[in-house]
Amino acid sequence: MFKRILIAALLATPLWALAAADSAKATLAAADSAKAASAGADDKAKTTQRGKKMKACNKQAADKSLKGDDRKKFMSACLKGSAKS
Repeated sequence: MFKRILIAALLATPLWALAAADSAKATLAAADSAKAASAGADDKAKTTQRGKKMKACNKQAADKSLKGDDRKKFMSACLKGSAKS
């Protein structure tokens, strides 16, 4: 009787280990997908901010009728945040 219980326990142990490993993989995969979703939201927010900044700088450059190298210099300074209105 003891041998049967021992054998059953020894045979079941690898199954528990596999189940635990699968659970750990699933948890890591869920964490990775959540992290990726968060990173995607951050990238979208940054893109939106850059787009708004670009539109504002383009409008200022157009209002000043800047062209060529003067426009490039102004846009560079404006996008860096050091342009004077």
